[in-house]
Amino acid sequence: MNELVVNASEEGLRIAILQDKRVVELHNEKGNKQFSVGDIFLGRVKKLLPGLNACFVEIGHPKDAFLHYTDLGPQLRSLQGYVTKVHESSNAILDSSHFDVLPEIDKHGKINQVLKTGSPILVQIVKEAISTKGPRLTAEISLPGQFLILVPFANEVSISRKMVSSEEKKRLRKLVESIKPQNFSVIVRTAAEGKDLAALKADLDDLISKWKVMSRAIVRAKVPKKVLAEEERTTSILRDMLSMGFDQITTDDQETFDDITAYLKRRMPDSQKILKFHSNKVPLFDYFGIEKQIKALFGKTVTMGNGAYLVIEHTEALHVIDVNSGSKNLGGQTLEETALKTNMEAATEIARQLQLRDMGGIIVVDFIDLKKVEHKKQLHEHIKTVMKNDRAKHSIIPMSKFGLVQITRQRVRSEMVVTTTESCPSCAGTGKMLSSILLSDEINANVDFLMRQNKEPKLTLLVNPYVYAHLQLGFMNFPRKWFLKYWKFITVVPDTSLGFNQVKYINSKDEEIQF
Repeated sequence: MNELVVNASEEGLRIAILQDKRVVELHNEKGNKQFSVGDIFLGRVKKLLPGLNACFVEIGHPKDAFLHYTDLGPQLRSLQGYVTKVHESSNAILDSSHFDVLPEIDKHGKINQVLKTGSPILVQIVKEAISTKGPRLTAEISLPGQFLILVPFANEVSISRKMVSSEEKKRLRKLVESIKPQNFSVIVRTAAEGKDLAALKADLDDLISKWKVMSRAIVRAKVPKKVLAEEERTTSILRDMLSMGFDQITTDDQETFDDITAYLKRRMPDSQKILKFHSNKVPLFDYFGIEKQIKALFGKTVTMGNGAYLVIEHTEALHVIDVNSGSKNLGGQTLEETALKTNMEAATEIARQLQLRDMGGIIVVDFIDLKKVEHKKQLHEHIKTVMKNDRAKHSIIPMSKFGLVQITRQRVRSEMVVTTTESCPSCAGTGKMLSSILLSDEINANVDFLMRQNKEPKLTLLVNPYVYAHLQLGFMNFPRKWFLKYWKFITVVPDTSLGFNQVKYINSKDEEIQF
C-alpha cells in the first residue's frame, strides 16, 4: 500500500511517502524556497572561467551559480537568439515553432567562444546550493510533465531507456510524432507506457502552455529574474509517482488539499477519491506513526531485525555505512550463510535509508566479509534490485576483496538531516552538571529560606533518585538535621522523572514553590 502524507508546519510542508505504513521518503518543502531544482531563470553571465571551461551566472542567489560548457546544450545558439528577441520585444510573444533554428555549438568548444560577460542567458537549476557551493545550472532547458518532457529547439522524439517493450516504444513514438510541435524535442517518460493519444496530448498542451508563460515573463524582464518556477514539491512528487499508484493521499493543510484536488482533477479525475483531509485532533504525523519512525530512522545507529544494525557516518567527501551483525543468532547456519543473510537485510535497509535521507555523492558500505564469489554476486544483484525504484540516478560497484561496496548517487539537494536527540534536562546539553556537594548546599539553603522566612507548616521535596540517596546517606542525614533544626518533618520523595539537578518544593497545599 502506497500512501502520501503531507503535513503543514510553520516552516513549510513535510511530505512523507509510506509503503505498507513504513516511511521510505521524507521531504521538507520550505515555504520561502526561491531556488529549487527545476526553476528557470533569466540570468546574466557574470564571469567566464576559461581554465575550467565554465562560467559563473548571476541568478539572484547569494552565491553565483555555476555553469559548465558541457551543460550548455547543443541548441544554445537557438535558445540565446530566441531569448534575446523575446527579451527585447515590447509585448509580442514570438512563436518558437516559426523561429529559425541556428547551427549547434561544437561539443568540444570553449566557453568564451559562445558566451560573453554581461550577456543574458536562460538557465535552469539542476542542483541546489549545497554547503559553500552555489547552485549548479544547465542551459539545456527541459519542462517535465507526467508523461512527457519538452525540450526546445530540436526535432526529436526519444523514449525512456527503462521502457522494455519495443512494440510499445514504436507505438508511443508514432503517437508523439503526430502531435509534436515544430522546433521542440519530446522525451517520452516511462509513465507514458500504455497511455492513449488524448492523455499524451493533454500533457503536451500543458507543457507548451508553461513554455508560453515563461516566454511572457522574459519580455522586458529585469535580469536576474525567475521566469518559471518548478511545481511545489507535493505536486512534483505526484507528477513523478502518480503512475506508480498511490492508494491514499492525506493532508492537514487546506491550501495543499485544494492544489492536489485541482491537480488530480486535471490529470487523473478517477483518482480524486484517494485524497483525504485530516481533521483529527491527533497531529497528522503522529496519527500515521511517522514521527516515531523518523526519530528511530535518522540516528547514527539504525537497528534491524535479530540484533543486526547499521552505523551511518558522514564526512565532507562521502558517506560511510558499517554493517554489524550484533547479537544475530546463527540458528544452525554457517558463518558465511549468516553473513550473507545479514548483508541482504542490510542492503534492503540501506536502499531505504539512501532515499529517506536523500544521501548523495559517494557512499561506501562496509558489508560483513563474504568468502564465496557467488555470494558476492548475489548481494550485488540484490542491491541493484532494491534500488531499482530509486528515482535518483545511481551506480553500484561490485564488492571489493575488502568487503566494500561503493555507490554513487545523484545529489541535487542538501541531505535530509533530522535531529533525533534531545538536550539533557540536567545539563541542558552542556555535558556538565552541578556537583552533588554544591547541589545539596543549594537545597539546604532553599529549605532554610522556606522554613525561616516563609514559615511553611509542611514541606515535601521531590528529587532525582540519585539525589535522594545522597540526602539520605548516613545516620545524621539531611531530613534528621532539618528536624533537629526546625522541629518539623520535611519529607523527601524520589521522582524518576526529574533530572539530576531538578528539585521540586511542595507546600502544605500541594502547590509547587517556584524559585
